[in-house]
Amino acid sequence: MLDLKITGGRLFDGTGREPVAADVGVLRDRIEAVGDLSLAEARECVDARGLCVCPGFIDVHSHSDSYILIEPSAASKIFQGITTEIVGNCGASAAPRVGEYRMPSDWRDKKYPGPWSSVAEYRALVDSVNPAVNIRLLIGHNSLRAGVIGYDAREATAEEIEKMSALLADSLDQGGAGFSSGLIYAPGLFATREEVVALARVAAGRGKLYTSHMRSEGARLLEALDETLEIGRRSGARVEVSHLKTSGRKNWHLVDSALDKIRAAQREGLAVAADRYPYIAACTDLDVILPDWASGGGTDETLRRLRDPATRSKIRDELTRHRDAQYWESVTIGSTHNPANAAFQGNPLVQVAASLDMEPVDAALHLMDTDALHTAAIFFGMSEENMWKILAEPYVMIGSDASLRAPQGPLSHDHPHPRAYGTFPRVLRAALDGKTVPLAEAIRKMTSLPAGQFGLADRGIIERGRKADIVVFDPSAVRDKATYEQPHQLAEGVRALVVNGVPTLRDGRETGKRGGRFV
Repeated sequence: MLDLKITGGRLFDGTGREPVAADVGVLRDRIEAVGDLSLAEARECVDARGLCVCPGFIDVHSHSDSYILIEPSAASKIFQGITTEIVGNCGASAAPRVGEYRMPSDWRDKKYPGPWSSVAEYRALVDSVNPAVNIRLLIGHNSLRAGVIGYDAREATAEEIEKMSALLADSLDQGGAGFSSGLIYAPGLFATREEVVALARVAAGRGKLYTSHMRSEGARLLEALDETLEIGRRSGARVEVSHLKTSGRKNWHLVDSALDKIRAAQREGLAVAADRYPYIAACTDLDVILPDWASGGGTDETLRRLRDPATRSKIRDELTRHRDAQYWESVTIGSTHNPANAAFQGNPLVQVAASLDMEPVDAALHLMDTDALHTAAIFFGMSEENMWKILAEPYVMIGSDASLRAPQGPLSHDHPHPRAYGTFPRVLRAALDGKTVPLAEAIRKMTSLPAGQFGLADRGIIERGRKADIVVFDPSAVRDKATYEQPHQLAEGVRALVVNGVPTLRDGRETGKRGGRFV
């Protein structure tokens, strides 16, 4: 007898093939049968008539590393149809935690169910909270570098690179899925190419990939892409270009050259792919705009510079020299930390500046200072035409670039980018409405394509023997609801979700059962 039977739906198997009428049977945590199961008995049945059935979605660019420990129900993710999150992106991972490494600012002030340092300890803690989704961890370059060197603005020595390599190897052996870099963030931005190649080579030696938030996604996009591809060539690692984009109107014309570079590298035999979210605004820490020299030494040193009048004036001069009025108009404030700044969440920086009777650059510096570098910002600077062009590339998969959230509870009080709640339904809606690739191809980008890239050999396709990660959605109702003004809104249209054989959503509601695990 089957544990679960999903009947009557249009089955998209995740390969990109057109849908067929087929039932899916689940036994324990695996798919037991696919086809006409009308005579098969099952303990539980899901009527999928009029609905689409496909593999669970894989969010290849997530930052839920620590938040899954706080809110294991993962509401913002499961209502999108996500069953697996790839975390540890952009060079920042929850583990290993050694030396001077400090987790990202939005993770630091949270309460966790227990302590951890190593990947093995983190893995055990994730499994102990019984998460709703699967978690696959990349090992962050910044975590390694800060753990070995600290936040000094300098090159690593050969001995330090050896120590980072050993720490990476140990972390991969404990369950890490690959190596990620975030080369616009301290301390990774101080690393040489040689350092990153050496570390990527460790990942490659274990059959793991290298993912990169590159040094530039704007004016020096092509140079940054060249570096990323060269790291892949020299290390032998598979390459994932994180959230591929052309930031800043004056850089939009670079899109075709960037795509040509990736295609040329693929023709050479380099295993390179990319991911993207379906929005034209980015979101990260506001202090990412600071000059590189102002970010060395860690948070305390950066705040010391901001609070020193002469140094702050120097920072201000550099910011104004390289940014015009149009740039400041493109920035919206996201989450803040100081209660005095809470009213500014979700407001354009120019409006915040007016309310503070300051110039926008001074308002930005004020927020960084008073929030102790805990301010997030949303940056509107991308082309919608370029976004759809990138998303249509056959090697581009879908990633939210967001931590999980929930409309209630401890993760409901900040102001995230709407992608945290809406990324996958937004792509599905676009496919259904004819704005992007056909639906079967959109589903492939969320399932078998990322499963192959991130080493999830038993997921991403609906066939007998695979893990039972399954989503059932209503094509007439699936859509995102989160907005930049009101981001904490669950997506609509996912009727059922199964994670490792466990029904997590039924009839569009949480069942209270969770089947995720560290994978």
